[in-house]
Amino acid sequence: MAGSRRNNNEWIVDRVIHTAIPMKPKDFLYIIPISLAFGVWFASVQKGNWLIGFVSFSFIFLLSFIFLKFFISLANAGKTLAWIVAVAFTLRLLAGLVIHFGLPIYGHEDSDDDKAGYVFTDAHNRDNQAWDLASSNRPILNAFTDKFAYDQYGGLLAFSAFVYRYLSPDAHRPLMLILLSAFIAALGIPFLWKAVDQIFSDKVAWASAWIFALYPESILLGSSAMREPYLLTFSALALYGFVFGVREINSRLPDAKTAPRVWLGIGLLGLLLVSPPIAIATLIVFAGWMFFTNENRSLSWKTILIFAVIFLLGLFFLSASLNRSGEFDSTSPLRVVNDWLRLAVKWNAYQIERESGWVQKLFDEMLPWMRLPFVAVYGVFQPVLPAALVAPTKPIWKIIYLLRSVGWYAMLPMLILSFGAGAGEGSRKKRNIILWLTLLTWTWILLAALRGGGDSWDNPRYRTILFMWESILGGFVWVWWRETRNVWFVRVVLCEAAFLLVFTQWYVSRYFHWGGQLPFAGMIILIAGLWGTILGAGWWMDKKTRR
Repeated sequence: MAGSRRNNNEWIVDRVIHTAIPMKPKDFLYIIPISLAFGVWFASVQKGNWLIGFVSFSFIFLLSFIFLKFFISLANAGKTLAWIVAVAFTLRLLAGLVIHFGLPIYGHEDSDDDKAGYVFTDAHNRDNQAWDLASSNRPILNAFTDKFAYDQYGGLLAFSAFVYRYLSPDAHRPLMLILLSAFIAALGIPFLWKAVDQIFSDKVAWASAWIFALYPESILLGSSAMREPYLLTFSALALYGFVFGVREINSRLPDAKTAPRVWLGIGLLGLLLVSPPIAIATLIVFAGWMFFTNENRSLSWKTILIFAVIFLLGLFFLSASLNRSGEFDSTSPLRVVNDWLRLAVKWNAYQIERESGWVQKLFDEMLPWMRLPFVAVYGVFQPVLPAALVAPTKPIWKIIYLLRSVGWYAMLPMLILSFGAGAGEGSRKKRNIILWLTLLTWTWILLAALRGGGDSWDNPRYRTILFMWESILGGFVWVWWRETRNVWFVRVVLCEAAFLLVFTQWYVSRYFHWGGQLPFAGMIILIAGLWGTILGAGWWMDKKTRR
């Protein structure tokens, strides 16, 4: 026992020595000039008083670079992590600039969002509401109490209005929120890396960090004034605090864990303010994690009490946010949430039927009970890569659609294989964690498909809200395949290739009348037949090899 306590003390001293001063004075020799240079340019391309813009943009850049450098150094992971964070920040900021300046020129002439430089309608309308609130005499806290159609929870609207009121009081500068989104999105990577490295390995941590940084849908959302980059980073903060700060999770660490618990609190509070449902979902993830990894199943009553309080707060906050307009009569938070979700799924299923002619035709032909399962499956494949390849649109939108689709179809095989990879893990704790995360991730993917109505924009965006957990699964499966060269990875990829090949031909025949068009049911049968052949042949080869 004494030796264990001495080792713990040595661990604390070692961490203090190596992390007490994570930044050096010479770091400011390049951070300050770069921040000022960016401040000059950004102030020049945005309207309003140049000096106010220069000071505000320089301040945001300076703050962003200091925080990113600080937490990269604190993670103590070397230059590779710095490169990942730099790439993540740069890609999101560049994407935001290209969209902001490119869409008004190369986008659709009849789209108000395109003409204003926004990919997402929600970002456009919320940004306008934030500026209206900031430039008025109303308190910023009204974002949580008044009815705002484009931010039902109020947290992101309040933050955006705060930025505009105190950093851009003279003019509406949308690039400020784009810059902050890029910074916030990159900030979560050191926390994610540190947590995954502690639970799994540095190989899984590096793979997860790269996936987190490079996933196109995440880049697109991180280049816009959307809530997803904030949710992803708050989730990473909460995960870091949970892994290093909860005694039931990490018995290898010393008892002095106040700082990680602070990060856990910051992460959960941020999730609660920006999106109460995700705070609740995160608590469910953590609760299952503790249950399936705790050998003696004995949890601290303090831990249970804290999680229960936050869960109830999230539930009441969510209920109040959904019912600001008094649409639901029930006073029960669970009833309000249930009624809202039921109406939302019904409405979105109606939307997909109304907006897509061939889906409407399929709905007319299929039994009523089959429609919601169809929407769920159709949503899993959104954004559909064959449609992105074939459907005619503006070149800038073609690039956006293609990148989003390629990113999702690169992730899909790894998420599918996470069941098998997790089941084959030798460590009981790691196996339980992966299987638990896989179960919740796929539940969320299907819920996102239903909530988004199979829509090619809302559905992938809802799915990306929990992308941090998906990136961990993706990193784990990637390392598993690199180490085992399991043949089922190739077989799943072949199944996806068969789907894409047949579906692409169907889209080509639909738009350009080349090669003859199979009936939709016939196409599904052909894809199912190819999948059966690939999987059946694989099973037969495995059985033959075992003999």
